[in-house]
Amino acid sequence: MYDVKGNLKTVVDSLPQGVRLVAISKYHPNEYIEAAYAEGQRIFGESHEQELRVKHETLPKDIAWHFIGHLQTNKVKYIAPYVSMIEAVDSLKLLREIDKQAAKSGRVIDVLLELHIAEEETKYGLTPDALRQLLAGGEWRTLEHVRICGLMMMASNVDDTQQIRSEFRQARQLFDEVKADYFADSSCFCERSWGMSHDYLIAVQEGSTMVRIGTTIFGPRVY
Repeated sequence: MYDVKGNLKTVVDSLPQGVRLVAISKYHPNEYIEAAYAEGQRIFGESHEQELRVKHETLPKDIAWHFIGHLQTNKVKYIAPYVSMIEAVDSLKLLREIDKQAAKSGRVIDVLLELHIAEEETKYGLTPDALRQLLAGGEWRTLEHVRICGLMMMASNVDDTQQIRSEFRQARQLFDEVKADYFADSSCFCERSWGMSHDYLIAVQEGSTMVRIGTTIFGPRVY
C-alpha cells in the first residue's frame, strides 16, 4: 500500500492551526481511506455520485463526505440524504435543487459557492461579477435548507507561483467583500476552500481555511 499514514502526517503537520484538510479520495480504494481514517482523518472528498454512494455505504458513518466536483442537478437527490458539504455550487439553479432535495431529506446542507478566477476555460464556477449578481438577487435568502458557508476555487494549473498567489489573493479579497456585504452577521460564512496538492502551501498563506489534497496523500489515482 502507498504510505498513506506517513503522507497524511506530513500534510497535517504542515498545516497551520485553523486550516482543515479535505482528503480527496476519489478513485482511491477503501483501504486507503481506512488507513487515513485510522489516523484520525474524518473529512473526505469525492466527485462522482456512484463512487461516493458505494463508499458511503461501506465505510464508517462518521465520515464527513464533501462533494467536490461539478455536480449535475439530476444527481443531487442521490447525495442529499447524507453529504456533509457540497463544495462546488456554480449556479442558482443548482442551489435551488440542493435546497429542494435537502428539504425532502429533512436536512440543511452546507455549501460553498465556486469561483472561477483561473485563466482556464475548462474550470467551472462563477465569475466575480456572476457571484455578485447571484448574491444581490437575494433569492438565496429564501432557501431554508441550504447554508452558504463560504467560497471555493481552483487556481490555474501553472508553474508560475506568482500567478497562483495572485488568484488566491483575488479569491480572498472577494470573500472579504461578500462577507461584509451579505454575511456580516453569519458566523457560518467562514470557509475559504482553496489549495490542492501542488499549491496548498501558497493557499494557506493566502487565507485558505480548507485545503483539498489527494495525490500527496494517496499517490496516483487508481482508475
